[in-house]
Amino acid sequence: MSAAADPADAVGLDYAVADGIGRITLNRPHRKNAFTLPMVARWADVLIDARADPDVRVLVLTGAGDAFCSGVDLDGRYAGGPPTPLQRSQVLTEHVHRIPLAMEALDKPVIAAINGVAVGAGMDMALMCDMRIMARSARLSEGYIRVGTVPGDGGCYYLPRLVGSGKALELLLTGDFVDAAEAERLGIVNHVVDDSDLASAVDALARRIADAPPVAVRAIKRAVHQSARTDLRTSLDMIAAQSAVVGSTADAAEALAAFREKRRPGFVGH
Repeated sequence: MSAAADPADAVGLDYAVADGIGRITLNRPHRKNAFTLPMVARWADVLIDARADPDVRVLVLTGAGDAFCSGVDLDGRYAGGPPTPLQRSQVLTEHVHRIPLAMEALDKPVIAAINGVAVGAGMDMALMCDMRIMARSARLSEGYIRVGTVPGDGGCYYLPRLVGSGKALELLLTGDFVDAAEAERLGIVNHVVDDSDLASAVDALARRIADAPPVAVRAIKRAVHQSARTDLRTSLDMIAAQSAVVGSTADAAEALAAFREKRRPGFVGH
């Protein structure tokens, strides 16, 4: 733990669920929401729990204060002197990597509300979300090269899939900051909004997803991610099976009835 950490905030992550929306807030504003290992453990557990929680239909991830996340807390990674190469590797594989792996297993959409600077692992934590809405004053940077290291939690995986390998290499090899307008132009974020409108814009998108048929939402997310790793025939066969199953659910019947009756549907998640 950093010596600057607030003893009353031993973990630094808040989680709450209301009306179908789970909200994860990285809450160490005095450290620009840099994460510690206890914070990572709690974060991964929240993602795993959310997957099985029928009250959660969509997740929102944001930071407290004026930052989204400044990456790993460099003061709190190791104890007892300089780490060995094995210890460096284990911090990633046994701790930090729990986040992207839990994200991959989660078939409910995750929206990043990028309220401020997101640097290094902080940027990568935003990239591994399904959608991103960014405040106009926020900035992003893959800053690893500036401290002589490599992206340890998926930056080399996620960023090329959003912007292509050439632009990804430029951002990774320079550590340059990207402002909100450029992030939107490159396709890193879905939308850019005024700082004062970020919360309402994220809530509006989360609300639309939470109000959609949950079985269909989860099937669509799975299909999108699985199709990125399969050929066309496999993807079409998969979606044919999914369509048959999803179309037979009570939610599908309710959605069709509500559409015909021009009313708001009420879904039960099966």
